[in-house]
Amino acid sequence: MRPPWWRDIALLPSAISGVALAIGFGLDWGGSAIAALVLQWIALIAGASTFVPGTVRRLIRGRVGVGLLMTIAAIGAVALGHVGEAAALAFLFSLAEALEDRAMDRAKEGLRALLSLIPDTARISRLSGEKTIPVAEVRQLDILIIGAGERVATDGIVVDGASSIDTSAVTGESIPVAVRPGDPVPAGAVNGSGTLRIEVTADGRDNSLTQIVALVEQAHARKGERARLADRIARPLVPTVLIIAALVAVFGFIVGDATTWIERALVVLVAASPCALAIAVPVTVISAIGSASKYGVVIKSGQAFEQLGTIRTVALDKTGTLTRNEPQVVEVASYGYTEPEVLAFAAALEASSTHPLAAAIVAAAPGASPGQGVEEEAGLGISGVVDGHRIRVGNTRWLDPGKHRAAAEQLAERGMTVVVVEADGELAGLIGIRDELRGESAETIRMMRDIGITPIMLTGDNERTARALATEAGITDVRAEQLPADKASAIGNLVSTSPTAMVGDGINDAPALATATVGIAMGVTGSAAAIESADVAFTGHDLRLIPSALAHARRGRKIMTWNIGLALAIIIVLFPLALFGVLGLAGVVLVHELAEVLVILNGVRAARRPKAANPVTQSQREALLAQV
Repeated sequence: MRPPWWRDIALLPSAISGVALAIGFGLDWGGSAIAALVLQWIALIAGASTFVPGTVRRLIRGRVGVGLLMTIAAIGAVALGHVGEAAALAFLFSLAEALEDRAMDRAKEGLRALLSLIPDTARISRLSGEKTIPVAEVRQLDILIIGAGERVATDGIVVDGASSIDTSAVTGESIPVAVRPGDPVPAGAVNGSGTLRIEVTADGRDNSLTQIVALVEQAHARKGERARLADRIARPLVPTVLIIAALVAVFGFIVGDATTWIERALVVLVAASPCALAIAVPVTVISAIGSASKYGVVIKSGQAFEQLGTIRTVALDKTGTLTRNEPQVVEVASYGYTEPEVLAFAAALEASSTHPLAAAIVAAAPGASPGQGVEEEAGLGISGVVDGHRIRVGNTRWLDPGKHRAAAEQLAERGMTVVVVEADGELAGLIGIRDELRGESAETIRMMRDIGITPIMLTGDNERTARALATEAGITDVRAEQLPADKASAIGNLVSTSPTAMVGDGINDAPALATATVGIAMGVTGSAAAIESADVAFTGHDLRLIPSALAHARRGRKIMTWNIGLALAIIIVLFPLALFGVLGLAGVVLVHELAEVLVILNGVRAARRPKAANPVTQSQREALLAQV
């Protein structure tokens, strides 16, 4: 971890250089020329030791960089007898480099801190009893024992016990989540008051937390469009500046004033060095990506981060993204029986069914007695005997609602799947089942519109259901009944008109995620294919992270633009001032390196977490708590 600045050894050479330089200048002004010269040499050697060796190594490998300009400028200044100015150059450049490294370390600290959420040891259950082992030795199918207040060592599924877990440090969710057998638990979560037994699904060294860290660290190797632009500017600038400086020196020999023009050539060399430009983008990207990972947004590359800041349209999948992907009974219409009786009839038969809607019906009528002689008609429904009644439960294609068809149509218009319940050959009731919207879906759409983002629903579901839920969420543009290829084609068309992000979680979303300007995967519930295809993944499932991430990226992009503009402006302004002798070496070095420090400090601002476009109100927070 990064030590306090006063204990950071990396800053020691710059500190020695700065102190020696200051004392040296003081002695020089006081008339002690020899003592001043000694201290200036100490300052020069201390400062140069931080970048000259690396510059020489890169030059041997054929790589030309900013450090070469600084090295040549320092050597030339010494050759001209300006040891003090060479020392000032070495001090300021070494300090800027050290501050850059420290800023990079600061940006990475939040990422490394994620790994500290994993405990060093874990309690596991063995035939011989409980045993404490290093987390690195935990393997899949081991049974973890997590006591009250303890952190979960790796990913797993609850097999025994009930509790609530705090995942705020991992997913950014501020509200504890209730868990019971069958529920997944991520590494790094903090257990509540109950004791949990968790079956391990990922080795201790390879879990969701370590994968998040690995994904974010990949950002260092992949730069965005603007980073490549900065590199394209800096790469030819170094040899160009060397050539111009050489021409200025040659001009001095031609006009007969070699000393003056060689000195100006050295000043030009320093004035045109692209130090600030070289660091303008990386420090911003790394700061922003590291910060985003701490509140549940994993951005896989610098390019993805920069493109995220350009997004103007967001296409969202319906099932599992806007909705909970947990079908629920939302309405019951009964005819001749009570609503509980209708639900009990259906649940008695569906208890043995594997149909996706069966679980919703059984959950709505817990404790219903199982039916007898249950037979399932594939694709149609199920029949059997319940409390002496011959019951059939199925879709409207198999069981005709008769005179109540209009009621069935109304349920369907509201986005529900209609299940017909028949008792002894007569219609007993209609059950409306729907995958409900997430509690924050409508607020998320409103937040997007507030920051100028156009939301679109892109789903494979039927038109009627899609439009009903889209209306509730506040989405007007709906593309329904889309196959995976259709989704990818639709995203391709949207990308051709404006930068577009796709948000999804299923395997069928993978082509669209890969086609979008930025693919965003809902990491908690998302399939491996979706997460692999996406550029951004959410470790939580709160959709409000989407507008927050977009605002974060926009702000980072603005900081990058400002940094690049400042770096280029410094070069453009200082170059003629140096060429015509308006500024000397010391003045140019001072202005240039102060600008570099300013670029670094500005880039670090990208680490600040963005405020929500519309903060959650107390009533909304209470409603969310009630849902949990």
